[in-house]
Amino acid sequence: MAPWVFLPLFISALTGLFYRILKDILGYSREEVHWLMSLHEGEWLGDNGELIYVILNSLGLIWMLITGFQMFSKKLSFTKKVTKGESKG
Repeated sequence: MAPWVFLPLFISALTGLFYRILKDILGYSREEVHWLMSLHEGEWLGDNGELIYVILNSLGLIWMLITGFQMFSKKLSFTKKVTKGESKG
């Protein structure tokens, strides 16, 4: 499932980053860089598509955070078990 979640999140992250850089740092007007915000928010999908895109993007990010935290906590748990086992020997 991660490959399906990765691309929309990656596009949102890049377009949001470039929008801010171009607008706030390089001084482009809002109208000049609005196409980046359209990509970022999924406006190009229409009203219903935009809503679905934002909801799925948010759920995908939450899912990636939860599964990432689970993998991290398992690694910590494994490291503690290995360390305790080595100190007994």
